Amino acid sequence: MLMRTRLPERTLILPPDGLVRKMMRHPSGGWGLALVVALAVVALFGPWLAPHPPNLPDYANALRGPGPGHWLGTDATGRDQLSRLLDGARRSLGGAVLVGVAITLIGMIMGILAALAGRWVDAALMRFVDVVMALPGLIVAFAVIGLLGPGYGNLLIALIAADWAYKARIARACAFEAVRSPAATVARQIGVPEWRVVLHHVLPPVFWPLLVLGTLGLGGQIAAISAFSFLGLGVQVPHAEWGAMLAESRFMFTIAPWLLIAPAACIFLSVLASNLLGEALRDLATPEGRS
Repeated sequence: MLMRTRLPERTLILPPDGLVRKMMRHPSGGWGLALVVALAVVALFGPWLAPHPPNLPDYANALRGPGPGHWLGTDATGRDQLSRLLDGARRSLGGAVLVGVAITLIGMIMGILAALAGRWVDAALMRFVDVVMALPGLIVAFAVIGLLGPGYGNLLIALIAADWAYKARIARACAFEAVRSPAATVARQIGVPEWRVVLHHVLPPVFWPLLVLGTLGLGGQIAAISAFSFLGLGVQVPHAEWGAMLAESRFMFTIAPWLLIAPAACIFLSVLASNLLGEALRDLATPEGRS
């Protein structure tokens, strides 16, 4: 959320043909794809993989070190750390994906609408985008949370509000180029309906650059969700989330370091996976990478 990744100066068009195969052959794409798949499995099936109820206290086993039965130890109330990590993955990772999809869709719709609707609509939409972009994303997020109150759902709304405008700018630039491309012009001249022109000649050149941007920005969304939850503005107790787990364990690092190390490692691996996959997509989207 807080970092806006720049695209290469050349237009990015990433064809889906053989994409997975090319990703696996990329220096960082294979590792990034493997990490993303592993994290996706954890996020989707974490509650069923958890060996213990994640929110059930067991005071007799409080602050138990890693070992059989509790492979990552327990927290101050005896809750199993591994179970809470697995349960919290769907909030940390699922929330980041939801925010990324939402800002991509909003940016794509507004960008294409600005490129197609005409001069006055384009001017009105882009002036609104300029106003939003003039405000720091962190300030926007805090303002939305201040209006709506703390909570996981409100945090996701705040992150979407803080980060959609830049995607709309990128989408508009790509859509303007695609609308005036020779292929789109010829399609109109031979009588192809406008909705098919948009679907086949405008949407792909807009979607793929936003996909690259969204993948590169996914790590920032994960870090933002964890950071706001660490401050108590996101996921609320007793629910598990990696940033909230860091906040709960920060005063016990000297006596129970596993409580801090495990969620920090999960956040690190998630951001690393996002960066590796995003860099591979960015490289493959350039003419040199597609060859």
